[in-house]
Amino acid sequence: ICKAISTAGSLTATNNLVFEKEGVYLHTNAKRSNQDTTIPGFIRIVERVSWPALEWSALEDEGRNAAAVFYTKKDGEGGVEDTNFDPGYEPDWAVISTVKRDRVREHPPVKETSQWSFSLPLSELYSLRRSRFSLGRNFLVFTSRGGHPLPPLHFHRGGTRELLRALQRYIILAPSPVDGRLFLAYPHDSGALSQSFDELHLFDDGSSDLVSRFIQDPYATTFGGFSKVTNFFRGALRPPGSPFHPRGPQDHHGPPSADDEPGFELITCGVELGPKPDVTRGQPLDKWEEFLDPEGRVKDPQRIKELVFRGGITPSLRKDVWKFLLGFYPWNSTVKEREDILRMKTDEYFRMKVQWKSVSEEQEMRNSLLRGYRSLIERDVSRTDRHNTFFSGNDNPGLTLLNDVLMTYCMFNFDLGYVQGMSDLLAPLLFVTQNEVESFWCLTGFMEMVHQNFEESQEAMKQQLLQLSLLMKALDPELLDYLDSQDSGSLCFCFRWLLIWFKREFSFEDILSLWEVLWTRLPCENFHLLMAASILESQRGEFIGSDHDFNTILKHINELTMKLDLQTVLRGAEANYLQLACCKELPVKVQEVIGLYVPPSPDDETSPESESHETQQLQSQSQAAATETSQSSNSTAAAARPRPTYP
Repeated sequence: ICKAISTAGSLTATNNLVFEKEGVYLHTNAKRSNQDTTIPGFIRIVERVSWPALEWSALEDEGRNAAAVFYTKKDGEGGVEDTNFDPGYEPDWAVISTVKRDRVREHPPVKETSQWSFSLPLSELYSLRRSRFSLGRNFLVFTSRGGHPLPPLHFHRGGTRELLRALQRYIILAPSPVDGRLFLAYPHDSGALSQSFDELHLFDDGSSDLVSRFIQDPYATTFGGFSKVTNFFRGALRPPGSPFHPRGPQDHHGPPSADDEPGFELITCGVELGPKPDVTRGQPLDKWEEFLDPEGRVKDPQRIKELVFRGGITPSLRKDVWKFLLGFYPWNSTVKEREDILRMKTDEYFRMKVQWKSVSEEQEMRNSLLRGYRSLIERDVSRTDRHNTFFSGNDNPGLTLLNDVLMTYCMFNFDLGYVQGMSDLLAPLLFVTQNEVESFWCLTGFMEMVHQNFEESQEAMKQQLLQLSLLMKALDPELLDYLDSQDSGSLCFCFRWLLIWFKREFSFEDILSLWEVLWTRLPCENFHLLMAASILESQRGEFIGSDHDFNTILKHINELTMKLDLQTVLRGAEANYLQLACCKELPVKVQEVIGLYVPPSPDDETSPESESHETQQLQSQSQAAATETSQSSNSTAAAARPRPTYP
């Protein structure tokens, strides 16, 4: 149970309990004992008569006061250096490698209990550091101003976010420019920083090589951490008492200095969301001719997109409608114009195909790039959707088409070429169109949406993981906090979902339905991120309160393949959008993710509110369905919080 109490809940007449969290394990000297080195207990922030304190006590000591831990003076006068100091855990956790014994500060006496219980006055807190044992679990290590690191604390059930928010009432946490896991503590009146815990991005991972490291070794690389932080001053690692010169509040709007790290972002947490609305799905689009005028133009493309988003497309119409959704045919083209487009696109395709087909073996021996593409494509084609009859068996013509289309795409897009995963995107297109040329141009349309996923820098994938983290921070901060406590807060296990749009998570037939829904780009372009959030929320009962570590979480996510119900996930994703869109105080960063806010530019002639009309009818349909099932229970909330309008 996690508690945050202002004045109520006092321990005594003079001691007020401000924060309490159960399931916080203290790790003793792991290097000196083969016994169980974890002790379950409680962590608290207690307001005493003259000083607030951070306290931990073992579960067995409940009902008694925690022992006092006294700390050396900051100046270290008269201290004797202890060169044999061993904190008992990973050496890089400690802020210093030696400590000095010194005269203790005088604090009110506190009754001693267990060997490991402690009470640390917040005025004596010098730093906190997030660290890991070799097992990969996250820990917080607090260090006093005398240089003493306390035993590491593992938040077995999450709660680090809540603790640090509570600490903000008394101290300011300043990030180190050198070590992304280290934060120094300063009193509020020091003028060092005014940014909150959320503004410092303590639990976002924005390191430049985040995704590339995951690709190299997804099981060994852990992403949770304090790497996305803002460098506000260079003296964060200086000894206690050293002078530093932070930017004062009066300089906040002035030009940044050379020491300021660019790209500072303000992200707030603790969003109060209204109730999650009920969402219903519709029937597949099963009529096409009635949407065409006498010359073959689509009369109402928006209506088509809304119907497809709500229920997908009946299989017999997919071949026709997909070519519009993927840009092969313009919505306003006539039948005659489409015949001309097909003729032109066919000629263009075969001109590109001849280019690689006509390369001799001798030429290819001197073209390592083409040779590498061919080798990679042949390997991927041989294992793509072989369970599907269209691609099964040896010498299957479907495999030949798959290979030829991918090789031709290398000629079409020299800069990108072929990247693993693209065969997964092409296979359903080839299956539905049953045509080499049409599947190629549908692939180019699909790649226009997702090509950044396959770029070598992986910046787009990193950005999407951060955006998903933002969504989870707003939708389910408790779940994100738990995942973060298990070194999974970066959500790197969602990488495959986002890379190839859940291709491996659902059945082949479900993927056909899912992709056509996503191609509508309703209700926003990042609906696939809302899908990922919906899946994560569906697993919160499996995670919270469990003993899953990073590898176990990754294993569980991978084992969800073919076990998810697509319609349930789609309903949850749309409900997530509506719930966020209803929030009046939704952070701008989250609004940007779901398309509710577009940063203004000098060339804009319209406001964000008038930007698009693409989903108004869609939301009206959802609202009507939701009202029937939730009107009685949510009438008060609905009156206080108006329904959003889609962009």
